[in-house]
Amino acid sequence: MKTGRGSALCGVGLGFRWEIADALCEALPDLPFIEVSPENYIGRGGRFPALLEAARARYPVLSHGLSLSLGGDDPLDPAFLRSLRGFLDEVAAPFHSDHLCFSAVGSSALHDLLPIPFHRSEVRRIADRIRRVSDAIGRPMAIENVSYYLHPGEPEMDEAEFLAEVLEAADCKLMFDVNNAYVNATNFGHDVRKAIAKLPLKRVVQMHVAGHDYFDESTFELSADQRPARGRLIVDTHGAPVCPDVHVLLEEVVARTGPVPVVLERDQSLPELSVLLAEVAALTRAYERGLRRRARPAPEARP
Repeated sequence: MKTGRGSALCGVGLGFRWEIADALCEALPDLPFIEVSPENYIGRGGRFPALLEAARARYPVLSHGLSLSLGGDDPLDPAFLRSLRGFLDEVAAPFHSDHLCFSAVGSSALHDLLPIPFHRSEVRRIADRIRRVSDAIGRPMAIENVSYYLHPGEPEMDEAEFLAEVLEAADCKLMFDVNNAYVNATNFGHDVRKAIAKLPLKRVVQMHVAGHDYFDESTFELSADQRPARGRLIVDTHGAPVCPDVHVLLEEVVARTGPVPVVLERDQSLPELSVLLAEVAALTRAYERGLRRRARPAPEARP
């Protein structure tokens, strides 16, 4: 599969992590693309940029950022945006994605992706920031829905409605994180499919899938029982295999979006590359089932 909406890439690829970089560059497995975070490479020399250069000789690159703080109040950093554009030009990234959140206050990085109030007054402000970033980097921006564990103030709309309004106001793309949608729906007790139905999926240019863990809400210790239940909080850890429910959701969303690139994210407890590649293969099967569902003709209406 080579053709996807918004770029020439589709299928299921892998996040390029330093822990697996040597193994990946040596094995050069059959992947349609890799995804990198520019913040890990901008202004950095040495071994890891060299590994990325080696990987780029084999794989197209998608770019996913961590630090733009699109929902923050601080001014955008022109110097960083210039460096970001240079990196994106170098790796020929068709677009850049980052999270719909705030992640810094002043010069202090919070090292987390914190939610913003689902208020109408925030929509235009954030949309303006997204437009300015897109202009500065010279390519489309895609915003990612984040996992969150509390509401920052009384919401005026739900997450899907807020996300849809920001996408419309900014006229930008959507990086849809399937696991984040599942995590939020599970924790807050709403229907994930109804939430997805409110999103403008025509704006999706990429998706993420990842694993999660359950924690006991009273002790915040990892629960031995990794299933939804009262008293357990599901956390988007990127530290476990993608659960079966998220496989099913991926299939359903692909049936609606058509062929877009999907990235498996794994950032904690990384297994051997062979284990990750087996998971990519399983996700690819779900992805292809979704495409077959999309291609299947609709049943004829009965008189």
